[in-house]
Amino acid sequence: MKTTYLLVDLLTVSIPFAFSFHPKLKFNKNFNSFIKANIVVSLIFLAWDAIFTYIGVWGFNDKYILGLKFYHLPIEEILFFICIPFACVFTYHCSKIFIQIKWSQKAENAFVIVLALSLFILGVVFWEKLYTSAVFISTAILLPTLRFYFKANWLAQFFSIYPLLLIPFFIVNGILTGTGLEQPVVYYNNAENLGLRLLTIPIEDVVYGFELLLLNVYFYERFKSRQA
Repeated sequence: MKTTYLLVDLLTVSIPFAFSFHPKLKFNKNFNSFIKANIVVSLIFLAWDAIFTYIGVWGFNDKYILGLKFYHLPIEEILFFICIPFACVFTYHCSKIFIQIKWSQKAENAFVIVLALSLFILGVVFWEKLYTSAVFISTAILLPTLRFYFKANWLAQFFSIYPLLLIPFFIVNGILTGTGLEQPVVYYNNAENLGLRLLTIPIEDVVYGFELLLLNVYFYERFKSRQA
């Protein structure tokens, strides 16, 4: 049982890592770009994670972790911010090989504006709920920043495949939040979230995952363009 979280991390990354060397995919050639991107993003999210763990927004069940911790975070949680983004950026990379997805500029702008405004309003309305407000408002700021300031031209590709990424997300996050287990691996203080769950998964986790992967892809694309 102590290896539950570790196994979730390793199983998530194992197949994408193995297929990274496939001659048609060649994701291994972009390992350098991913590593640089992931370091930047992981530092941001691990700091956020450590603070929220310290103040009790969420926590970790000692029954399912090895017990090695850094700044209140289990080693498995640190690996989570490497393994999950790796698997998802690999999927994003593969999607670009097999199908290039383009939206019209108006459609892309409208989607970004509507989603950002919706998240921002919800974040303000539920300001007293720390997890809800933090993840909704930060994502609301990130979206137009990437689209209108940094001129990211790959957003349509990411938006289109995110529903696909939600499939493994529901499996992995479902296990971590208690699906199929006696107790959750990661538990939440419901006073700091909306209390709305997709099975066992807080609705905020869907936005949190979106923001985590969006930032990983942004820096991945940025470092890859410099490498080319």
